[in-house]
Amino acid sequence: MNKIVTIGISLLILLQGANIHFNDLVELGQLMEHYQFHSEEYGDDFMVFVSKHYGELKASHSEKHQEEQKEHEKLPFQHQTQCAQPLVFVLTADNFINSRSEIPVATKGNFHYEMSYSHIWGDDPFQPPKHA
Repeated sequence: MNKIVTIGISLLILLQGANIHFNDLVELGQLMEHYQFHSEEYGDDFMVFVSKHYGELKASHSEKHQEEQKEHEKLPFQHQTQCAQPLVFVLTADNFINSRSEIPVATKGNFHYEMSYSHIWGDDPFQPPKHA
């Protein structure tokens, strides 16, 4: 069950990344029917068919064959998406000049430690500080 869910989510992400909608998958039958019509009527191979409906020849094909316009609207991958993300960043001269971000060179610590020469503490590796 986990594999099926994983494959399904991966396929969904792949299709969304390629901008393929569910309606496009449903309309693939219309694409095949229209391709068969073009191959019988005009003798087009698949690459010429794709060029006439999605590529360079699209404008001239739609001008010459106005009677097929309703069939062309039913073909998949005809949707157009627009993504606009306006980003605005305003930096005035006052904000830039008056900003202070200096790193202090020397800081005073809040502790003090002196080496103990007395034998009270011994030569253990851990010796606590004298003053805190």
